[in-house]
Amino acid sequence: MTIEDRDEAHVVTHALAKHTLSKLRDVETEQVAFRKGLVKLGRICGYEIIDGRMGTEYVSLQTPLEETMGEQVKGLDDVVIINVLRAATPFVEGLLKAFPRARQGVISASRDETGRNEDGSFPITVDYVKLPEITEDDTVIVADPMLATGSTMCTVLDHVTENSPEPENFIVLSAVSAPDGLLRVGEQFPDVDLLTVAIDDYLDDDGYIVPGLGDAGDRAFRTQ
Repeated sequence: MTIEDRDEAHVVTHALAKHTLSKLRDVETEQVAFRKGLVKLGRICGYEIIDGRMGTEYVSLQTPLEETMGEQVKGLDDVVIINVLRAATPFVEGLLKAFPRARQGVISASRDETGRNEDGSFPITVDYVKLPEITEDDTVIVADPMLATGSTMCTVLDHVTENSPEPENFIVLSAVSAPDGLLRVGEQFPDVDLLTVAIDDYLDDDGYIVPGLGDAGDRAFRTQ
């Protein structure tokens, strides 16, 4: 398992994850390579979740030569992936390569960057919510490449947890995170497992992660 436990979050330390993230950070990485990089990183993180959060069980099977015992991952049919539109779309595409049978939910949420709440968070607008049923046996992964102030994620988690039981594994997955966002989400949702590939230095005055990787949605979809 290549996950490091930190006070703020659990950090994926897999060498290929770090390599892929470095490519994503590079301003010279163009749109197609950036989008494919997010897909690759999502897949790597999916495998890390399997290795670190989901157990295995022994099963009896028949090879072409004889009967033997093998191992299989438990709970692969009980995975829910929540896509926080729009930047998470290629990230989730990668997760689905690790969890092809996952049920999927979609939440469209965006922050109003023209103002701030009293606690310093951004006002959040939610335009669309479509979630599958969540059970106590599920592994729920809420994916967003960037966890900055945590304002959007806390709003998303409010919707995910509303009228749903606590799942067996409840994971917020990001590529890069800011300490402020990790603190906000951790305080409001202490039972959520925060998993990220990197904890960056700080947020600038506009609420962007530094050094970060820019606007993941704009870079993946070539929009402004």
